[in-house]
Amino acid sequence: MERFGVKATPSRNRSKTALYVTPRDRVTEFGSVLHEDGEKLFCTSCNVVLNHVRKSAINDHLKSKTHTKRKAEFEEQCLRKKQRTLTASLQCNSATQTEKISVIQDFVKMCLEANIPLEKADHPSVRAFLSRHVKNGSSIPQSDQLRKTYLPDGYENENQLLSTEDC
Repeated sequence: MERFGVKATPSRNRSKTALYVTPRDRVTEFGSVLHEDGEKLFCTSCNVVLNHVRKSAINDHLKSKTHTKRKAEFEEQCLRKKQRTLTASLQCNSATQTEKISVIQDFVKMCLEANIPLEKADHPSVRAFLSRHVKNGSSIPQSDQLRKTYLPDGYENENQLLSTEDC
């Protein structure tokens, strides 16, 4: 057929999927009914993952009985949170986590300045005092982890302070 200049007809089996549509595009298209997290599209009221490539799948879900039932429940409660992916949850650094690190660093600095060995932090009475009287005091790790993780940071900070004072 190619020899005579006749072109073959295009295939009728072409997929009807949108090639360059992202979950964010679908969120802007459908509004607050959907939300996006980690390149996945979620139904806000149902907390289920939807196929963002096919618009018909989204429309079918929004017309389904289960969605309308869950949407009514969601509007009544209005407390259900949006589902997040695991990676987004792990990347979240809350204020309590940063406060915990600050308390541990201050504890190590106090021990170093007062010439208190870090092994004393393992004593049961010290543990009881920290958990009772210090906010986040029970989150202070054992002495070996203090030595491995937090002591090098304190050492580097003190060296930088000393080098700036010498100049």
